Amino acid sequence: MLISNQQKKNFRAIGHNLKPIVTISHKGLTASIGHEIDRALNDHELIKIKINTRDRENRKEITNQICEQHDAKCIQSIGYIALVYRPSKNTDPKLSNLTQASP
Repeated sequence: MLISNQQKKNFRAIGHNLKPIVTISHKGLTASIGHEIDRALNDHELIKIKINTRDRENRKEITNQICEQHDAKCIQSIGYIALVYRPSKNTDPKLSNLTQASP
């Protein structure tokens, strides 16, 4: 999945006002968290994930695992928050963060 710099800039602007949908604790990625991330990506396409671990490398590894497992793209990762995008096959305009943000 190729995303242009302009699209990334637009996604970061949309993501600025979003609140984290999923929080990952020190236990890491579990099956139930994986299902919740998948559901959120299907519904919203662009989501924020909060990763509550102190180790920066561990946060980066968890973000990479999420992107690989869910065929998603990390748009931005700052501190404990990762902004993740995956296009939905059947977009519901009432749920999608991208269609709600467009004028």
